[in-house]
Amino acid sequence: MATASDPKLDALRAHLRSLGSVLVCYSGGVDSAFVFAVAHEVLGDQAIAMTAVGPSLASFERVEAVEIARQIGGRHELVESHEIDDENYQRNGTDRCFYCKSELYRLSAAKLQEWNLGVAVNGTNLDDLGDYRPGLEAAKNSGIESPLVACGFTKEDVRRCAKLVGLGVWDKPAAACLASRLPYGTTVTRDRLERIGALEDALHRFGLRQVRVRFHTLDASEGTREAALARVEVHPQELEAAFAVRERIVAAGKDAGFAFVTLDLQGYRTGSHNELLQKRSLPIL
Repeated sequence: MATASDPKLDALRAHLRSLGSVLVCYSGGVDSAFVFAVAHEVLGDQAIAMTAVGPSLASFERVEAVEIARQIGGRHELVESHEIDDENYQRNGTDRCFYCKSELYRLSAAKLQEWNLGVAVNGTNLDDLGDYRPGLEAAKNSGIESPLVACGFTKEDVRRCAKLVGLGVWDKPAAACLASRLPYGTTVTRDRLERIGALEDALHRFGLRQVRVRFHTLDASEGTREAALARVEVHPQELEAAFAVRERIVAAGKDAGFAFVTLDLQGYRTGSHNELLQKRSLPIL
């Protein structure tokens, strides 16, 4: 990584240096990758990145996380996570992220001891504080540090400084776990996550960068694989490109096990399922 100077970047370096040793909860997204890159720069082998690997982590995201860590040059560990076994997580209420992050931070606490590190940190930035994110409560409960928040980083600051230090994924589109593609109240299962991940992998191979496959169940017939609809979101600027390969997208969706594949003309937007949040109980599907 390149050396560069910027007031916020220098503040982050000083903050991380003051922690002495850190475990970075690292997904491969630009925020946690940036924290890991700076932590590795100032702490060397006293900074270790940990990626929790479970069914909700897309295979292409895991591969990319490994490659980004290799480019950074620091130690990176893949650790198996088991949030899928938690009934609270499976039922997919509006607090699903709390249980997922609680598992992540349980693992980080155990690895802090095993690897003899001082503090677990994440990639939360100031912009993350404005959305509905129950995972922030899990971080608070577990004593997780958020260096980017402490040093006043917005998402724009992260991308700007990540580019300054030569991080190749400084402009990587926002990502989220595959379970976020399921509407609240739709049970999280391995099969549903596998179908979502398979179609998103295909969309990336077709050259689309910002994608989400929103899963909508059509039935839950006994003894057969349920019929489901894939609502594909791409960045508004990629709608034309997606339409140009629509036949390939439909074929990939069928191969992934979807009965129907649709393209959302509104395009990708962060947390589109949050648009439907109501103060009411959710049906379990």
